[in-house]
Amino acid sequence: MNIEQARFNMIEQQIRPWDVLDPDVLELLHVVKRENFVPAAHKALAFVDAEIPLPGGESMLMPKIEARLLQDVNLKKHENVLEIGTGSGYMAALLAHKGRHVTTVEISPELKALAEKNLADNGVTNVKVELGDGAQGWPSGAPYDVIVVSGSLPVLPEALLQQLKVGGRLAVIIGQAPAMKAQLITRTGEAGYDTRTLFETSVKPLASAQAPSTFQF
Repeated sequence: MNIEQARFNMIEQQIRPWDVLDPDVLELLHVVKRENFVPAAHKALAFVDAEIPLPGGESMLMPKIEARLLQDVNLKKHENVLEIGTGSGYMAALLAHKGRHVTTVEISPELKALAEKNLADNGVTNVKVELGDGAQGWPSGAPYDVIVVSGSLPVLPEALLQQLKVGGRLAVIIGQAPAMKAQLITRTGEAGYDTRTLFETSVKPLASAQAPSTFQF
């Protein structure tokens, strides 16, 4: 497989048609090598338009979803980021290249170790991988300029909104399969939020995100 040709095809055929047109984001997809964050058994799938399996039944988001969220949060060099759901560390690496510092929270010890190794091997030094359940955010580092949830949540926790700075942005996929919406929520004031729906999709929920119970006695 010609790696650079495969990367070029991913960008031109999957990502650009998804309205990812920011030249900085497109360039970053060449800089941060996605294949270095894919488990060895699935290296050949590094650029396919699908979720790639990770240990423990987790998976990497599709490349076009990662790129679209990265573009739409419009991260600046001085900003601090919280990512929820580290996975292989790829999204954290992308965010780290654009922002000042990334705190990323992973519930699986195995994936935390994998992500830390991947980030170190790829020279990414401004990411701290925390072990824990980030479904309600990570208050110890709050408030954040940007929060990215790398997985879906059935409903939006109020706690995530509270951990945004005024002017901060939250990228999150909300709902239950098959109907989920990716949303960009901007905090406009102490109690004010602006919500924009980016696209419809269906992705695997965060490991700790349980669907609201519909069971009735």
